[in-house]
Amino acid sequence: MKQATFTLTANEQIAQDIYCMTLTGDASDVTRSGQFVNLSLPGHYLRRPISVADFTPRGVSLLYKVVGEGTAQMASMSPGTQLDLLTGLGNGFSLPDQSRNILLVGGGIGAAPLYHLTKDLIGLHCQVTIVLGFTSWADCFYLKRFQQLGAQVYVSTVKGDVGTKGFVTDAIRAHNIQADYFYACGPMPMLSALCHSLDYSGEVSLEARMGCGFGICMGCSIETRQGPQRVCKEGPVFRKEELIW
Repeated sequence: MKQATFTLTANEQIAQDIYCMTLTGDASDVTRSGQFVNLSLPGHYLRRPISVADFTPRGVSLLYKVVGEGTAQMASMSPGTQLDLLTGLGNGFSLPDQSRNILLVGGGIGAAPLYHLTKDLIGLHCQVTIVLGFTSWADCFYLKRFQQLGAQVYVSTVKGDVGTKGFVTDAIRAHNIQADYFYACGPMPMLSALCHSLDYSGEVSLEARMGCGFGICMGCSIETRQGPQRVCKEGPVFRKEELIW
């Protein structure tokens, strides 16, 4: 973990209530897809944990959804704003040691940490299929960007105005998507449904309310088959077989 000051260089709305914030600074502690940062906001006691969508040693891109006062404050920030970040937090996704047929599944803003992961997997010559679930077309983002990386992209929407009507599990069945390993991030009901419906192994990134974000307060602990684990420290990525639903 490292604490550093970052400079906001872009803060753009990319879908309904969804923003992409680009920050420059020392991001050398961010080394794996699936890690997160903890961002300090003026006037708020607790930091905001935000998944890293993309990164280089010189900066990070964060995708976030406006859901409360803190994220609304983030959406109002202009380029040049200085922000205090804790970086290099959490254990990210593991990568296969050989080329594989991979399924990625993102629910809403849960698609964020899958972007750099897609880069990693394509770089390892994996065949990557990604299923993204949204409420409606207005909520969709990054479809073309995932395609440009070389992934096969499918979409499900609850309203059915684009892609398969229903949930990500409906899209997987409708397109008869086959894989031998999966990675996923999104709402807990979605992750539970995936773990129960897919008969092969995988990894899921959990969402949880956090206090400290680096393992001290124990506020984000969950029960696993290995005993209590902290989402911020041992996670947020867990193997399917570790979780108790």
